[in-house]
Amino acid sequence: MTEDLSPAQKYAAYSRDRKHPVFKEFEGLYDFPLDDFQVRACKEIEDGRGVLVAAPTGSGKTIVGEFAIHLALATGRKCFYTTPIKALSNQKFNDLVARYGPEKVGLLTGDNVVNGDAPIVVMTTEVLRNMLYAGSRTLLGLGFVVMDEVHYLADRMRGAVWEEVIIHLPESVTLVSLSATVSNAEEFGEWLATVRGETTTIVEERRPVPLFQHVMVGRRLYDLFASSDVDASAGFVKEGAPVNGELLRVARDDFASARLMRDRRSPRKGKPGSSKNPRSVGNGRRVWIPSRVEVIDRLEREQLLPAIVFIFSRVGCDAAVTQCLSANVRLTRPEERDTIYQYVEERCRHLPDDDLHVLGYHEFLDGLTRGVASHHAGMLPTFKQVVEELFVRGLVKVVFATETLALGINMPARTVVIEKLSKWNGESHANLTPGEYTQLTGRAGRRGLDVEGHGVVLWQPGMDPREVAGLASTRTYPLRSSFRPSYNMAVNLVEQFGRERSRELLEQSFAQFQADKAVVGLARQLHKAESALEGYAQAAQCHLGDFMDYADLRRRISDAEKAASRSRRADRREAAMESLDRLRIGDVILVPTGKFAGFAVVVDPGNTGHEPRPYVVTADRQARRLAPMDFPVPVESLARIRIPKNFNGRNPQMRRDLAQALVAKTHGMSAHAPRRTSDDPTDSATERQIAALRRELKAHPCHACPEREDHARWAERWHKLHRDSETLKRRVESRTNTVARTFDRVCDVLTALGYLDGDKVTERGRHLKRIYSELDLVAAESMREGLWDDLTAAELAAVLSALAFEARRADDASPPKVPGGRVQAVLGDMVRLWGQLDALEKDHRLDFLREPDLGFTWAAWRWAEGDELDTVLGATDLAAGDFVRWVKQLLDLAGQVADAAGDSPLRATARECVRLLKRGVVAYSGLTD
Repeated sequence: MTEDLSPAQKYAAYSRDRKHPVFKEFEGLYDFPLDDFQVRACKEIEDGRGVLVAAPTGSGKTIVGEFAIHLALATGRKCFYTTPIKALSNQKFNDLVARYGPEKVGLLTGDNVVNGDAPIVVMTTEVLRNMLYAGSRTLLGLGFVVMDEVHYLADRMRGAVWEEVIIHLPESVTLVSLSATVSNAEEFGEWLATVRGETTTIVEERRPVPLFQHVMVGRRLYDLFASSDVDASAGFVKEGAPVNGELLRVARDDFASARLMRDRRSPRKGKPGSSKNPRSVGNGRRVWIPSRVEVIDRLEREQLLPAIVFIFSRVGCDAAVTQCLSANVRLTRPEERDTIYQYVEERCRHLPDDDLHVLGYHEFLDGLTRGVASHHAGMLPTFKQVVEELFVRGLVKVVFATETLALGINMPARTVVIEKLSKWNGESHANLTPGEYTQLTGRAGRRGLDVEGHGVVLWQPGMDPREVAGLASTRTYPLRSSFRPSYNMAVNLVEQFGRERSRELLEQSFAQFQADKAVVGLARQLHKAESALEGYAQAAQCHLGDFMDYADLRRRISDAEKAASRSRRADRREAAMESLDRLRIGDVILVPTGKFAGFAVVVDPGNTGHEPRPYVVTADRQARRLAPMDFPVPVESLARIRIPKNFNGRNPQMRRDLAQALVAKTHGMSAHAPRRTSDDPTDSATERQIAALRRELKAHPCHACPEREDHARWAERWHKLHRDSETLKRRVESRTNTVARTFDRVCDVLTALGYLDGDKVTERGRHLKRIYSELDLVAAESMREGLWDDLTAAELAAVLSALAFEARRADDASPPKVPGGRVQAVLGDMVRLWGQLDALEKDHRLDFLREPDLGFTWAAWRWAEGDELDTVLGATDLAAGDFVRWVKQLLDLAGQVADAAGDSPLRATARECVRLLKRGVVAYSGLTD
């Protein structure tokens, strides 16, 4: 109440409001007070400065972006709100339409254009990048750009887009960057200030809702951290927080139990660790790995729902829903079930009845009405949106999800459960990083709904609670740039700015900024090393002559002796391998070294592989396959023994008989390998060279110096430090101008292909300007060679899919099914073309272009030909959601080809291709990712 304020306080409040009137108005739109970091960021924007806000998931940093929108409208300017993925763009679009009305908000996501000239436009970052390169008129009047989830610039595949936008935005545009918590936010903010002007970095590390961490052992929830820790008890863990001692005891008991079970296998049936046969631990307690149904039951009884259960497998997510249905889990009340049923039926009414069965609609609906659902990239986009909306509304209580849900979609929960602390990364099973763990558990705790959030990790055999605590308390996840110039980027930059200016722009990238900061430290080390070198050189000075010259002679002698020794070892190894290749069954040999040194008889020469590995029987009745390392010197056959045809090395009697024959055969022979003398002329030449150097050394005036060895120690220190400083120099050179050097190589490739001519983009290069695909150069070259000119629209869909599609993991199964005729021939030409470009890249020390992937060609062709969804999915191993996503990627590329084709028949074919592809479930998922 202002009446309760003193005159001084009233004046201070009046001054604040007068200085930030737009913020005062904006603040009044919310029925809760804004946090300090939100207030500070908004006022910085109203004062005309850019901001970088780094804050935890769910902390409300998007309010800062919404203020930029409000300020744009209040001052008659435009605001673009960019997001990394289409699903997040759609979600933000709907939020803003609800607040400002449909006439003031637009959406641009590549495959959707809604009210593109509105003062507020939500778009993916790629769309804004393309608008900047094209000099779009939509940019006129732009005052603010909000870059949501800006930490995506670390993404290996798409991160460069963020840096391109940040560098190329007009100076008059205020940039509002919203990021998850990163440990080097100040460094990123420093770069933003360098390229964008005044920028304030605001870091908020404290979550708005406390987060409590637990481990679920059996059906019991243990606190992860010790209750004596004040911060952990308040739900705000600090690095190094102590672990709950009771949980550590569980881990010790579990370890002891596992060791006992290894030593003495239980005769009882059943697998240890399953919920039907609990694991007995050392102190008599039992530890279960809870089933998914048991987890839900426990969470429900503890009033910890709604929950997101992260399972790093699509199959696992769907199986979890099936398990809940089989167990007759019901988490909803009758009136909630009715609401869910009506909502789902309404949202999915456009889907053809024939497709519903293929999509598993009825099982999907059954799960939803019970309050459970899965969420992953393999689902139909419409289904994913339904799950998101019902979960946000509190009607769905448990969602089993892959980690893709954590990438920006606004779906907070009261509790987050993580089944395992490792996941498949496309190549192997890797442990979660602290950053990934924080991103997942950050979903727990709904602002305004929950007093506290909960993160739960399910117990696994061999788990160490201290490792879990390390994941939960680590605060070091730095943002690392993944920027590199692409072919498309190069032609667009050169067209706008010329080569030299483009180089200068790229040197402003965050990647180069980080490299240069590292160079500062290296340069400091180098300077110290060079100063020390001067001191060492002075200490090594000799009054009789140039001691550094003398030290160089000593080093040359040492290097020559070492090289000769290495050469002799290599020659001996090669001779040893050749001698093993000559061995035959029955040869008696003398194994020179190793555990089985002594006489042996060859049972199997083992010379069919890469390196010979003879199987022998020794004089002490051992049958072993020897390794090349057992033969540092050549061996030769000393005698021969007849080996029985049915000889079995695992038969003790047969080994004994053969060993006795070996002992008799070698009686009187020496059991020591003869010393070999080398008559290699190379050795003689090396020895002559070393002898000449020694004579030169003795003739040197410094050789007679009484302090020679003292000088030599300083000279050796100088040499070692000089070698290290040369390495430092190479590291400095390799980091300086790295982005610009890569750009030069890209331009050299484009010049060799005729896309660039000095500072000019050729007519051929202008086609490349419109193609933003990962395989941009393969697409441009295919167009240049006319590979696609005679194809039908459906055939074009098939061949373009090879550039748009990339399988999730390498498939060792049979080759993909490919349409025959012209499609097969053109695909062959495209792969040949890629091979030529790959060779050209290697000549210029580049590696940008992956091989075209033919795994989607059949599906793309049949879909464009009009086949039903059931038929197409039946011929592939793709889930419906994956199919829709790849068709959408293909639609994007076909649209780019139409733009790049100019006034040619290919443009019409590409547009027809787009029309054919955009049907059925693909068309229905218009406003989706």
